Amino acid sequence: MNEQIANVIPVLFVAVIIWVTGLSVFVYLIYARFNALGKGVKAGSLTKILDEVLGIQKKNVEQIDLLGKELGKTQKDMVSHIQKVGFVRYNPFNETGGDQSFSLCLLDKMGNGFMISCLHTRDRSRVYAKPVEFGKTKYKLSDEEVKALKEALK
Repeated sequence: MNEQIANVIPVLFVAVIIWVTGLSVFVYLIYARFNALGKGVKAGSLTKILDEVLGIQKKNVEQIDLLGKELGKTQKDMVSHIQKVGFVRYNPFNETGGDQSFSLCLLDKMGNGFMISCLHTRDRSRVYAKPVEFGKTKYKLSDEEVKALKEALK
């Protein structure tokens, strides 16, 4: 019988060492978690620390809600801002070079905006503006203006 006890004692000793090591690791992890929880909070009892952390969390939730509302408002406003641009340079007349003339199309998200075309000659430049609604205009467009409109609608 003493032999059996002598054989069991080393096994129990190893089991107890493993158990104590496991408990030590568990306590260390809880302690580390507690310290992380109280980080940035004044020292005090656990209740005070938790109350302060919960107060901070509540403020964070309120700020996140406010930011969400502001983001929604900004996204609604963005619909009417210029978001699509088409630009074409060209030479409408043989006597001038350098592609000094251009057509510029500026549209919002819905395809509303305007087209500006500038025709440059040796002695003058002329600027024309045409409204664009939902990607179309009631005015006749030149080939270059059509290219600028298509580029903006991409």
